[in-house]
Amino acid sequence: MAINVTKQTFKQEVMDSKVPVLIDFWASWCGPCRMIAPVIEELSSEVKNAKICKVNVDEEPEIAQQFGVMSIPTLAVVQDGKVVNKMVGARPKSEILKMLAV
Repeated sequence: MAINVTKQTFKQEVMDSKVPVLIDFWASWCGPCRMIAPVIEELSSEVKNAKICKVNVDEEPEIAQQFGVMSIPTLAVVQDGKVVNKMVGARPKSEILKMLAV
């Protein structure tokens, strides 16, 4: 299951992670976000060498702002505390997996 990240857990789950972290910036009212949600959940159980997290932009606007999220869904890969890959919009699973191959 993808990890829901909040301001309180962000540093521990994302910035201090020893493995790459894929963050899905989403909102419940966003159609494309709902389209990729099952893919994100699939990845969370399949991918072993990375962490899969979700950030609800309505509940955690500070995190979204920190990452410069203007449109959702936005997917970002963070490694060693830095964004190493980012894409906007619903994408197929294969493209999301390629993002993790950093």
